[in-house]
Amino acid sequence: MTDKPPATPRYHHGDLHSALLREAALLLRDDGVEALSLRRLAERTGVSRMAPYHHFKDKHALLCALASEGFRSLDSMITDAQLAPDADLGEGLRDFVRAYLRFAMENPEQYELMFGRAIWKNAEPTAELRDIAYHAFRHYAERIGALVSEARLPQGSRPLRLAQASWATLHGLCKLMLDGIYVDRGDMEEVSEEAVRLMVAVLGKPEKK
Repeated sequence: MTDKPPATPRYHHGDLHSALLREAALLLRDDGVEALSLRRLAERTGVSRMAPYHHFKDKHALLCALASEGFRSLDSMITDAQLAPDADLGEGLRDFVRAYLRFAMENPEQYELMFGRAIWKNAEPTAELRDIAYHAFRHYAERIGALVSEARLPQGSRPLRLAQASWATLHGLCKLMLDGIYVDRGDMEEVSEEAVRLMVAVLGKPEKK
């Protein structure tokens, strides 16, 4: 289906960058990576064909920008998560896991960009993407580290490795669903609940009944 450019631009003066990212996210969600192009983005946003190139030098730069936006959303989830030593750890982890899974399920194409080989395998993330991705993980690791400071970890275990392992668990759950291996959302919710119980057990703090 051919996109028709809007009669008027869909952005306020001086906010084209944000408008392009919003429209690109919609195109990515609806039609996937292959259908996304700077030319089509210009048509959808109602600007000249060259206007997007003032903000993204090519499609790869645009994809990295979209992945960066995803990591900003993830970082906000970490900020909002009730992961604190004096909080109900089980409930905080459960809310965070649910929010993480929901984000991946609602934004599958963007999630694939964030963690997929299209960008990272060839070591081609932009500086912006690399910085926000590492920042989000460091943020998560710090929150987990604060939780395990008083926990009785197995000998040789480190909070950083625990953070990596727990993040890998969440990512694995998302991939199983996105790749169609788990198609029953009820099963996925049960698996996520088990993941929360395991994480709470490792952290050494019982869930409140």
